[in-house]
Amino acid sequence: ERSVIEDEINDLCVRFGMKSQLSWGGDKRRRISIFVSKYDHCLWELLLRQRAGELDCEIAMVISNHEKLRHVADTFDIPYHVFPITKDNKLEQELKQISLIEQHNVDLLVLARYMQILSPSFCSRFQNQIINIHHSFLPAFRGGSPYHKAHERGVKLVGATAHY
Repeated sequence: ERSVIEDEINDLCVRFGMKSQLSWGGDKRRRISIFVSKYDHCLWELLLRQRAGELDCEIAMVISNHEKLRHVADTFDIPYHVFPITKDNKLEQELKQISLIEQHNVDLLVLARYMQILSPSFCSRFQNQIINIHHSFLPAFRGGSPYHKAHERGVKLVGATAHY
């Protein structure tokens, strides 16, 4: 029952000095935008799960900093938008992304191996609306090629983590 879940979450928050916001889905399906860079496995997984009815949402678009995965979005008839990012144009490109997201009334941004650090202003604009999905190697294997580093150290099992 919802009231029991809400009460238990509130008790945990008081106990650990945390804040929470619980939203019950209701009748409206969430509109999401998936952010990706060059690696396709997370994008494929999300799109296949959504098509199978396991991910109850409407995927409004895919946003990338590379052209490389357009064919994946095209397979699912999902609009694909590219914003090439350099250190010189990052903030300008983020403003364009924000405009596009707002035009399409997106509720949630899913970072699925998006290999860019979002600016504080971007994160503030979409506070509690961004979820980051990545491997669970952090903090043990930071930087580029964490899978290779883990393999070299003998890691046999890899998990995933997601956080707002």
